[in-house]
Amino acid sequence: MLNSTLASYDIFNISDVPYNITWYDSKLGQEMSNETGRTQVRGETLWLLNTRLEDDGEYVSVLRTPYRCYSQATKLIVERRVAGECGRPRKADQTITKGVTDYLSCPLKEYISKLNSYNTPYSLMWYKGCDPIVDGYGRYTYMDNTKLKIDNVEPKYNMPFTCTLNFSLDGTSVSVSESIKASVTAMYSLSPLVRQPASGIIKAPIGSRFSTRCLVFVPCVGKHSVDVFWIVHKDFITNTNSSHRVYTSTQLFRKEKDPVEGVLLERVLTISKLEEKDFHINYTCQAYSARGHPQGYFTLLPTDPDMRLPIGIILGNLAVLFISCVVVYYLFKVDIVLWFRRMFPVFYTNTDSDGKLYDAYVAYPQPDTEGFSNEVEAFVLHTLPEVLEKACGYTLFIAGRDCTPGTAIVDSVEENIQASRRLLLLYTASSFIKRRLTSSTSGNNNNNITKSTESRDNGEDSEGKKNGDRSSNVSFDGDEEDYPDPRLQLERLAAMHRSLLEGSLKVILVELEEITPAQLALFPESVRHLRKKQGALCWWKNQSRGERCKTCMRTTVEEEKSRKLSQSLSPSSRFWKEMRYCMPVKGKRAMCPEKTALMNL
Repeated sequence: MLNSTLASYDIFNISDVPYNITWYDSKLGQEMSNETGRTQVRGETLWLLNTRLEDDGEYVSVLRTPYRCYSQATKLIVERRVAGECGRPRKADQTITKGVTDYLSCPLKEYISKLNSYNTPYSLMWYKGCDPIVDGYGRYTYMDNTKLKIDNVEPKYNMPFTCTLNFSLDGTSVSVSESIKASVTAMYSLSPLVRQPASGIIKAPIGSRFSTRCLVFVPCVGKHSVDVFWIVHKDFITNTNSSHRVYTSTQLFRKEKDPVEGVLLERVLTISKLEEKDFHINYTCQAYSARGHPQGYFTLLPTDPDMRLPIGIILGNLAVLFISCVVVYYLFKVDIVLWFRRMFPVFYTNTDSDGKLYDAYVAYPQPDTEGFSNEVEAFVLHTLPEVLEKACGYTLFIAGRDCTPGTAIVDSVEENIQASRRLLLLYTASSFIKRRLTSSTSGNNNNNITKSTESRDNGEDSEGKKNGDRSSNVSFDGDEEDYPDPRLQLERLAAMHRSLLEGSLKVILVELEEITPAQLALFPESVRHLRKKQGALCWWKNQSRGERCKTCMRTTVEEEKSRKLSQSLSPSSRFWKEMRYCMPVKGKRAMCPEKTALMNL
């Protein structure tokens, strides 16, 4: 196959200027034409099929355009085969390396490329000397149609190899061969391997000094011929002067024996001070050798900002804010809830249609009983109505004021507690303490009162309910026990049953005087449990604050009485705020009709 190189952009614009090529035999002076089994003319290519000795000589290709004419002479040399040898007389020299896997390249690549342009099928066969090589057999493998891979090369492969190309052109079977003289050498240098950088991302703070290494391993025995360079923006960094902002070190190397013998090359890239323009670009380390140009790269990004301090400040502020909110809510819980109820009553259900007549049932020590006093009577019949009913708009049931004459105590208590949303249980230190009257042999102790704790709460409650209308019980040892206030005891039993067992009634404990631990220990267990669970409102503390205020200023008796009365009746005082916090909410949201119907059952 002879090729004319006249149709090239180096000579004229072949895409815009029309042209044609003609081939001539210089010996005969005749134009070459297609001859079956002998010649084929295909544009810039002249195929000489079944070449003979007389085909030796020069062949001229003439390229003609509308403007000019070009010619090119190509000399064909036809040689006889050497007797007793296989392959071509002229051989291409190729070197393969001992002890490793190496490759032989077939010199017929130009033929294969031309056949591919014709879409002509072909086959390639390799020979070792005169023996054909089977693909995949032994140490041989056909690679990429033009290469022969030889595993673990040995000195015996120092011999001729031939590659033969077989194809058909216009019905004529054609065979083309080229021979290679393989030389086995112990010196080798294989394709380099880039170990670092590993094609990733590196982060560094702006303004800092930055350096990184490029490591390239070259498997070789003897001298290598590999050069390593850093490339940024397609520009080679060759400057090794450290006075520059960006520079590289000289190429260093060290030998390695394990696991593979070779040389490790190193070149360090240094940036003395990182600037904004140095980020978000790729830095490439590339190795140049006769066996390839492998490369590795990394992208330089600025380090993420240290968020530990801002996050710590934010979390600290949130913690302080949370603790402050908790403290403020704990200290001003009652005021906050009352304000919210006043400003947003629509969030609370209207209780007017819940079937209840009273907002609270007031249970207090009755006249002529232990715990009753003028102060208690004034608080129940004057202070409570004045503040809760007149000032705050609540409806109270107060025994002795609202009872229907002739109604049994048990019925009155049950019906009115059932009709109330809350129960205010007012008591003093002696309201729930039993008195045991015993006969004494000593005449000096006729008026002595012995106090004892109540019996187990369950037993007392059940007995109290059965005998709530009685004024006294008899103990199992024959001694007589006197209850100070049977109505209060009945109210207490009913309230504790509904509050602790049924959960249908909220009981508000109101202490009218200070209770000592010794006195509290004598209270019924249910009262002590409820007091421990939800606490109690202490009216006596409100009075104590008034007493402490006396020391702050000098006043007359009339002024003191007026001031004390105004403080006790002020709904904005601490005690009344806590009372209003525990009382039902005057909401505006309509109650569900189904719920209203159920509550009226």
